[in-house]
Amino acid sequence: MNCRRHGSKPTIALWMLVAAADVAIIMASTGLLVALLLLTALTVIIGGGVYAARSIGVREPQPAKAVVRRRA
Repeated sequence: MNCRRHGSKPTIALWMLVAAADVAIIMASTGLLVALLLLTALTVIIGGGVYAARSIGVREPQPAKAVVRRRA
């Protein structure tokens, strides 16, 4: 029987190593230029999403009401 819990640090480290190896295999098979273009596209998409999320969340200040006083 396996006594380790799921999601332990060694398990996560192993899967991250597998992911890094997958990226290396993809880069070796497709070429460095294609991998860099994909990375650049992902960076632009993620950056645009962050900018859009921040701009939606920020409210513009309401203009101050002008008080008009009559002369006596």
